[in-house]
Amino acid sequence: MMSVTTNKRQAGTVQSLSRLTLTRQLGMMSTVVVCLAGCGAADSSTPRQIGPAAPTPTGITSATTVGDRVTVTNCGQSVSYRAPVTRLFANDGNIISLVLAAGAREQLIAVTNLARDEPVLRAKYGEKLDGLNVVNGKYPTQENILAAKPQVVFAGWNYGFSEAKNLTPDTLKGHGIDSYLLSESCRPGGDSKRGTMNAWDAVETDISNIAALTGHAEEAEKVIADMRSRRERLGKAPQATRRPTVFLFDSGKDTIFSSGAFGGPQAVIDSAGGRNALEDVRDTWSKVSWERIRTADPEVIAFVEYPGQTYQEKVDILRSHPASKDLRAVREGRFVNLPYTMWTSSSLNIDAAESLRVALEKYGVVPSAGITPALDISKLSGLPGNDWQTR
Repeated sequence: MMSVTTNKRQAGTVQSLSRLTLTRQLGMMSTVVVCLAGCGAADSSTPRQIGPAAPTPTGITSATTVGDRVTVTNCGQSVSYRAPVTRLFANDGNIISLVLAAGAREQLIAVTNLARDEPVLRAKYGEKLDGLNVVNGKYPTQENILAAKPQVVFAGWNYGFSEAKNLTPDTLKGHGIDSYLLSESCRPGGDSKRGTMNAWDAVETDISNIAALTGHAEEAEKVIADMRSRRERLGKAPQATRRPTVFLFDSGKDTIFSSGAFGGPQAVIDSAGGRNALEDVRDTWSKVSWERIRTADPEVIAFVEYPGQTYQEKVDILRSHPASKDLRAVREGRFVNLPYTMWTSSSLNIDAAESLRVALEKYGVVPSAGITPALDISKLSGLPGNDWQTR
């Protein structure tokens, strides 16, 4: 992930992703059609997207099993895999969380870049992290992947895949290895901007697809139902007359690295009852000028906790930069700091939304709703920047 240096989410090369359904049986011919969020008529049991009208997949899409092959739509392409997938390789904490949410722990034979996210993932998934085969503490190399002999690599553009490093789905295909791309990293039209669906759809799509590939449809359905139930509770909570503006500050120096309408933070901030200051940016993770934070004058500034630029370094630059030093949120220390995996597209986005909601309440910018986060971030040692917890 990017701070003041090159970030895996920043450049993004992409493809498009549509909604999929879950297959319930493997090894026989069947077609399963399920209408999920964004399909057909509105379902009162499905929480609405509160924020901007980010495009969502339209119509009914399907995951199809024919013999020992299952076909899903990944980044706008129909991709066929030999199923069930029993050897899955995953890079990055947020992607590992999606695999665990899909019920595919036993199929996860190798991971990379876990250490930074292990504390929050362990708080969420406990013993499911025990025994994970970490083959590289940072990003994967082609050698790491080939040695692990996976059937499928689950990564994303700038979440492990990189044309500059010659590690792409095409290069892996040349070695007989299939790939599944993180939905958040898909780019329509092949340009640098990313985003093909709203962020909640992206999370549900990836959980559903990985479950279809590995034979865990029922477990994934339960996870998605729980996420929707929690989103619905957040959506029904009392809202401020004017939604408070939240500025997501990933890192900053000459410019600010933040996230627009299609990144995980959009989903988190929307569901918490806030307004993403960059909801007009039709992209995921991207750079913006310092003028954007000055004109936004946010009620709360949220940080992404990860190596590259510490929490204190971010606070110091905000307190010294001419564009931000006099902002209310900076003067009053209205900060929230959550781990990387809670902000990037992951199964922990719902946990981030609950924590952010409580923070907004503590800062007095939304009414009290009595929501208790399912994941208690106060138990994460070494996570600074959340003084609101003691208010």
